[in-house]
Amino acid sequence: MRKSCRIAFISNYINHHQIPFCNAMDGFLEGGFIFVQTEPMEDERVRMGWHEEQRPEYVRCYYEEPEACRQLIMDCDVALFGGTDEESYIEERLEAGRPVIRISERLYKTGQWKAVSPRGLRKKYHDHTRYRKAPVWLLCAGAYVASDFTIVRAYPGKMYCWGYFPETKRYDVETLFRQKGYGDEKIPYLLWAARMIDWKHPELPVETAKYLKEKGLAFHLDIIGDGELRAQTQALAEKYGLGDCVSFPGFQPPEAVRQYMERADIYLFTSDRQEGWGAVANEAMNSGCALVADHMIGAVPYLVRNGENGLIYQDKKPDRLFEAAERLVRNREFCRKLGTAAYRTITEVWNAENAARQLLGLIRRVVGIQCAKTCRAASAETEESGSYAPCAPARILSERFRP
Repeated sequence: MRKSCRIAFISNYINHHQIPFCNAMDGFLEGGFIFVQTEPMEDERVRMGWHEEQRPEYVRCYYEEPEACRQLIMDCDVALFGGTDEESYIEERLEAGRPVIRISERLYKTGQWKAVSPRGLRKKYHDHTRYRKAPVWLLCAGAYVASDFTIVRAYPGKMYCWGYFPETKRYDVETLFRQKGYGDEKIPYLLWAARMIDWKHPELPVETAKYLKEKGLAFHLDIIGDGELRAQTQALAEKYGLGDCVSFPGFQPPEAVRQYMERADIYLFTSDRQEGWGAVANEAMNSGCALVADHMIGAVPYLVRNGENGLIYQDKKPDRLFEAAERLVRNREFCRKLGTAAYRTITEVWNAENAARQLLGLIRRVVGIQCAKTCRAASAETEESGSYAPCAPARILSERFRP
């Protein structure tokens, strides 16, 4: 048996959300892991701090050495493919019947009604459905992905839970919560951080603050970010007279946002169905925040157990968001309980190391390739339990809210 198999991960570009998983894979495979970057990172992402200071050694750029990368993709034992709309990178491999594991967010972010489009269905058939019996599997980066792909009859019995795996930090939990001010008389601290665009709904944290203030509750809310709706959002806060309890720190780099999270009690995640995953959920939960999140966000059904490690509110029902925030502001012990359980969810299950380990175990089971000695015992528990964990079989979830 070879010391290590070769796995190539093909995606548009590497970013800080992917690097922890890629590092874990590289460590397990002892030199057998390659990340093929297909395009330079967008300028907007670079401005947001997503560029890597130093390119990892396992990264190869298709646009710098196309022939060598094409051969790497064809010759590797397993190709992970995600994050690019261009099928040409793996078409040769698919036609040759070589194992491919796709990683995809949902097909119909703006509505499953779009599945009626004949042109769209032809594209989905060409890219996915015709390979339903081929050695191709799907990692569902979001809880509603399996439902979308079932509509186009792709990957029957071959879809598995997946997500994004930003850096997982390990804290002394008691120290973390002392830093948040538990045990002191500090007022509850709420946080929101994202690009200020329509489907992130930056107006909702402002409306939440208005609701809490009208209830006579003491709190502070930071709204971090920049974008086309920033001026409008700040004007709304001024209209409501929230200057004493709401601040707008502006754009902050990823490492600074994590520092804000480490001090926050409550994190408001207000995106709608267009949020395919939402790695900010991982980061906030890892930081011990009590997460309040819209049920249509892709990460939420996988990461959040309502009332146990966070609170879920129904999409398009902002009053449910306000009520959840009020419940946490009024009950800091409950808030701490959710934050503690959220931290454990990330450090014990939804982290890069466990994802890499479970993926290598899945490859061993479904592809029949032993990838790394250290993963020989990768657990098959998720295969049998039906739980939401990396590489568990993906359930076909309804978009309806279930409290």
